[in-house]
Amino acid sequence: MKILRFSDPAFAKSLLALKRRSEPLPEVERTVREVIAAIRKDGDKALIELTAKFGGPQLKATQIPVFEKPLASVAAKSAISAARANVRDFALRSLRKNWTGRNRQGARVGERFDPLQRVGIYVPGGTAPLVSTAVMTVTLAAAARVPEIVVTTPAAKDGSVNAELLHALRYCGATEIYRVGGAQAVAALAYGTDTIRPVQKIFGPGNAYVVEAKRQVFGRVAIDLLPGPSEIMVIADATANPAWIAADLLAQAEHGHHGSAGFITNSAKLLAVVEKEIGKQLETLSRKDYLAETLEESTWLVLVRSMKDAVALANDFAPEHLSLVAKDEEALARDIRTAGAIFLGGYSPVAAGDFLAGPSHELPTGGAGKSFPGLTVDQFQRRTSVVRLDKTSLKKSAPIIETFARIEGLDAHGRSVMIRFS
Repeated sequence: MKILRFSDPAFAKSLLALKRRSEPLPEVERTVREVIAAIRKDGDKALIELTAKFGGPQLKATQIPVFEKPLASVAAKSAISAARANVRDFALRSLRKNWTGRNRQGARVGERFDPLQRVGIYVPGGTAPLVSTAVMTVTLAAAARVPEIVVTTPAAKDGSVNAELLHALRYCGATEIYRVGGAQAVAALAYGTDTIRPVQKIFGPGNAYVVEAKRQVFGRVAIDLLPGPSEIMVIADATANPAWIAADLLAQAEHGHHGSAGFITNSAKLLAVVEKEIGKQLETLSRKDYLAETLEESTWLVLVRSMKDAVALANDFAPEHLSLVAKDEEALARDIRTAGAIFLGGYSPVAAGDFLAGPSHELPTGGAGKSFPGLTVDQFQRRTSVVRLDKTSLKKSAPIIETFARIEGLDAHGRSVMIRFS
């Protein structure tokens, strides 16, 4: 782990690495561009070849769709049902609703919110089947009443899809499921192949290649945000429980070394104890070798002079998950401007948000939180403005419209109004 202290001579320089913007690595950008070009040119053929090339199964075109019936355990079905209920309730409260009113000239104006008709959702496979991601994305699409919910997810080497993941996808509302992943899956969703018809918008988290693919297809389709490998930042003062902080850091570090786990405090004593707790708890975990790599490459502990400095660092870093545990945590939270989600208090582990709480756990990473919010149900809706004038309201509007037309040198605009009164 990297440990930084405000008393270090190079402290200010070391902190520059925490002032991030979401930008792709050149080699990732180049590889993804080549993948997208191959999918556009060769469709299913390229999709099958690239899936095998990048460690997936060797498929035939008829094997790309998933038709198997899920065989999840009773316990898994119960957990998925509980999580979906919370996520769906939260989503239904957030749906945007149609409205109409009148402007100052009496014209009727309003907004209409319709569900997108066909969306694509990427659900990662990787080192763990992210069943919770299925719940946190597909449920929102279904709550928005999207009729066609298309999911791509990487299959195992033998072509199988995890039973619990498959159940979650079906139960939460997926209408099509395809056993392909990576940048090639995103390209297939955007441009279409003989097997996978193109979608209007692509959702879901993924590795650096998946995120870059979403960035490159933006414009061809809409995208939700740029959610990559998982991140956590914990800000705590001396009142916090060090064992709980260590457990939260290790929990998010389980997602892999491409993410980030950071701890900031104004208490030297707390920092020292948290460091020891991480080492102690690591030895008890089944993925300790995998976690050790994450701790070595992308975990850092920072000692600052004040909690105000900690908040400033958080806003520079823009963490996906921010845990605040302090005497004045509510006041500190009011000054946070860039976090994907804020977890307040010692009894709010990030894992509760990962699996159950209600808001979607698909959140911006890599510094993208400075520009993007987390996934919300209204992102599955398409907004349309609606305008209706009658003769009276148009007559009141005409002089203003004519003035704008004259200023901008667009006389046809002005005439299109005045001709109605000649």
